[in-house]
Amino acid sequence: MALPPSDVQPDPASPFEGSAATAARLAAARATPRRSLGLKLLLVCALALLMSIPALFVFGLLMDRSHRAERVAAEVGDLMGGQQTFLGPVIAVPYSRMASGPSNAPGGPVVQPNVPRLETGVWYVFPTQGKIDVDTDSEVRKRSLFRVAVYQAQVVYSGQFDLARAGSEAPSGAVLDWSRAEIVVGASDARGARSDIVLKIGDRTVALTPSTLDASVSLVGDPNVDQRAGPRSVLKLFGAPLNLTDRSGVLPVSGRATFSGAQRVSVLPFAGTTEAGIKGDWPHPSYNGGFLPTKREASAGRFDANWSVPFVARGIPAEGDASALARLGAADLAVSFVEPANPYQSVSRSLKYAPMFIGLVFLAFFLFETTTGRRVHPAQYILIGLAQVIFYMLLLSIAEHTGFDIGFALAATATVALISAYAGWTFDSRRQGVRALVAFTFLYGLIYVLMRLEDYALLVGALASFAAIFAVMYFTRKLDWYGITGAATKDIS
Repeated sequence: MALPPSDVQPDPASPFEGSAATAARLAAARATPRRSLGLKLLLVCALALLMSIPALFVFGLLMDRSHRAERVAAEVGDLMGGQQTFLGPVIAVPYSRMASGPSNAPGGPVVQPNVPRLETGVWYVFPTQGKIDVDTDSEVRKRSLFRVAVYQAQVVYSGQFDLARAGSEAPSGAVLDWSRAEIVVGASDARGARSDIVLKIGDRTVALTPSTLDASVSLVGDPNVDQRAGPRSVLKLFGAPLNLTDRSGVLPVSGRATFSGAQRVSVLPFAGTTEAGIKGDWPHPSYNGGFLPTKREASAGRFDANWSVPFVARGIPAEGDASALARLGAADLAVSFVEPANPYQSVSRSLKYAPMFIGLVFLAFFLFETTTGRRVHPAQYILIGLAQVIFYMLLLSIAEHTGFDIGFALAATATVALISAYAGWTFDSRRQGVRALVAFTFLYGLIYVLMRLEDYALLVGALASFAAIFAVMYFTRKLDWYGITGAATKDIS
């Protein structure tokens, strides 16, 4: 059997070296793993992981741009009133009561264990039946490269109070001062008001001003419902004196207001049984909050959502102090104005798959290397990896101007053309360049599909990775991984 050619030749300057010594040198040369493809594959895998580090810097750049977009959205939103939350009419009554408890001397121990003291507060009475409707007209405001969804909302609310039972759940010993009672409504940001808030109370009409009893309430989550239970927003209260001379029967209240806001609108289930509706012309609404709509429709770029929250589902008593009013924040009924073409979310998702796709491109070049017999230097793999990292920078920078779809098409076309041409130059073969073009076009098409298949992205990514490993195993099944025999690696299929 003919031996494969070897790079080790007898030294012509050693005439005294015999044929036995020459044979020994040739055998030693064959036993040296000079062209170990196994070691090369390990090196390629290590380089693929190494090239994931620059991708992390691109991810940091993405986070910086995303946070800037959020800051711009917050700035524009604040000028428009921010994410508005609306409270329908409730009755606020100041109260006082004598209570006893320990009294501490300043900086000292308890000196008087039970000292009578006067407690004051505001008692809120919710209507037994309530309805609130919000009709929004939206538009997109731009600042530099960033887009913010803003709206103007027409708010109409009504409620019925059972005055005969009002105050029946007040704390023991509490004295309600009905002479100072107010009817109040709320909104997150008074700067968004575009008209006076006008209420019709029985047969009289009043204009509301900032409440004199309680200027604002911090909405918090209910610890039994929302474990985060932190401040969500501050609800500004607007009120008018009730002047109740007769506290019997049913008191109807209705009114309207116009507010502007940004990105999200929500209403609070302010009544024992609350009927709520939010509609508008935003084509991509997202329903969230404490309850999902019982009925929703979307057509011709408009949406119409309705909620019905019974007393039992609301989980808050018919009356309570400021804490009961604050707990309504855990049960808000909300619609967010989602921007579906947000490039930062899509680029972020694509970056999560960067190590996998860098590895797949490196594996493709490794297959080309094994099937052609041409060696690819590690420095060339690094250049290929840098080209893929720059792809994500191109994608981010272009998508900010054109949107994700066009940005991906331009960045992917440039990157695929570059690394395919580099494959042709490296292997000195137009055929290998065309093969690379087909393979990398399919690979970057797979990246785009993964960005659009939200529910099946993980499944498709796992199947693609499995198929890539299968291809590598199949096409390298006859390789001499140790490189001991020195056999050619071109004909392995």
